[in-house]
Amino acid sequence: MTQKPPRTRQIVAAVIGNALEWYDFVVYGFLIIIIARLFFPAQSEYASLLLTMATFGVGFFMRPVGGIVLGIYADRKGRKAALQLIIGLMTLSMAMIAFAPPYAAIGVAAPLIILLARLLQGFATGGEFASATSFLVESAPKHRRGFYGSLQMVGQSLAALSGAIAGTLITRGLAPEQIDSWGWRLPFLFGLVIGPVGLYIRRYLEETEAFLESRARTVHNPLRTLVAQNGRGLAVTFGLVICGTISYYVVLVYMPTFAKTQLGMPLTDAFVAQVIGLVCLTVAIPFCGALSDRIGRKPVLMAATIAYFVLLYPMFDWVHAAPSLARLAVMQGILCSLVGVFFGPISTAIAEQFPTGVRSTGLAIAYNFAVMLFGGFAQFIVTWLIRETGSPLAPAYYVMFGAVVGFIASIFLVERHRDEHLPRMP
Repeated sequence: MTQKPPRTRQIVAAVIGNALEWYDFVVYGFLIIIIARLFFPAQSEYASLLLTMATFGVGFFMRPVGGIVLGIYADRKGRKAALQLIIGLMTLSMAMIAFAPPYAAIGVAAPLIILLARLLQGFATGGEFASATSFLVESAPKHRRGFYGSLQMVGQSLAALSGAIAGTLITRGLAPEQIDSWGWRLPFLFGLVIGPVGLYIRRYLEETEAFLESRARTVHNPLRTLVAQNGRGLAVTFGLVICGTISYYVVLVYMPTFAKTQLGMPLTDAFVAQVIGLVCLTVAIPFCGALSDRIGRKPVLMAATIAYFVLLYPMFDWVHAAPSLARLAVMQGILCSLVGVFFGPISTAIAEQFPTGVRSTGLAIAYNFAVMLFGGFAQFIVTWLIRETGSPLAPAYYVMFGAVVGFIASIFLVERHRDEHLPRMP
């Protein structure tokens, strides 16, 4: 069957839906300092912050569960059905956070509501990456898979950018007491548009031809088939995602907290620098995805991890020596650009490791376990490392570790950028 070029509306629907899906997830991380004192009061600011970060990480325990369940669902019922279900679940979790009363109003029930919302949020998000990536890569015309796959990461970048802009607006436009009283809810309330907008957009998606063809070769036990025939793909995907998720949750999500607690900078300046960095990230991703269609996924991924490893510590040290908005903005611009180089080909590169019949399941398992172990608790880990080592530069070491793992994984990547078709079940 001839592959038809994807319609623009199809791709826009997947990217916008994915961006809205991740928006609320990222906002929680950006506003973690405010949420800590409202919902997790403790004897010290450090203890309160750790409790809130742990709750942020707890949601990641549900991601492998959601990834497996929703991944199998997407491989059996279709990408469209899975994406619509995910939107509905995410909307419910966002509403729970947006309208949750603080600890001062209802006591211990307040953090329990946040915890439950985070678990539901983690379950829903666990299926998003695999389903959206499979849809985009399978929809792409031949020799354009790198570019179209990169749009998945553009969605995540737009979500983070929207969250950073929301954080900038409320910290600049509201007094501290207004933020604590009601202002912190505004970004979450804005995120609730994910319900009607996301469902409306995704109802017009059409199943990919690759998935429709795979129905004739139904996989009766996708987990057993996946492990038995795709061990290398799972390992490579796991390693690449370790690098990407550590970078995302430290350099992007954790940075406002780092700027406030370790650099002594106001949150307003941190969010401004974040916006600058995220613009660089968003621009770099599709460009490097398209570049991987020309020269391959491996060269782009390996170059990104090498540059990242070399520049990380000097940049952190330079900003820490003389904290300022200008220096933080330069650091975020450079580091986020390098993250964009890595993010450009990664979605397509890992999707190409699996055949159509188990693609969503394979991506979901490797991706979500890596994110749970190394990304979900990244903020908790680096906060603990700073406390235990006494070095405010400890986050740089953790991200450098991720760069090494990503470089090794890229060596073993099966290069398929010149293949006419995606791999299929035998």
